[in-house]
Amino acid sequence: QVQLVESGGGLVQAGDSLRLSCTASGRTFSTNTMGWFRQAPGKEREFAAAISSSGRTTYYTDSVKGRFTISRDNVKNTVYLQMNSLKPEDTAVYYCAAKGSGSTSDSRGYDYWGQGTQVTVSS
Repeated sequence: QVQLVESGGGLVQAGDSLRLSCTASGRTFSTNTMGWFRQAPGKEREFAAAISSSGRTTYYTDSVKGRFTISRDNVKNTVYLQMNSLKPEDTAVYYCAAKGSGSTSDSRGYDYWGQGTQVTVSS
């Protein structure tokens, strides 16, 4: 069992930055690929970014490439999402998740989820 707690969301203006954090407890954190997903009002949850267990490989959806950076600290059991140049379309609830098996960008492959943190970007 893995428990995930996100933090760092908030209300910002377009062009600003935010850093989300997700701290894990429970079973070994360092063996899981970790992902960030987001869900805007009235839309399906979508993949944003993921990072391999070692941290050496990262994955991004096209809309955030060059603006978002995912990283992890396996000593602190924490994964981060640095979000720069935020846009109003980035407004969503952001979820941290621990991957089981399956496609990295498919939410069905993730076994554990946090409660989410709200990010709102005003224009």
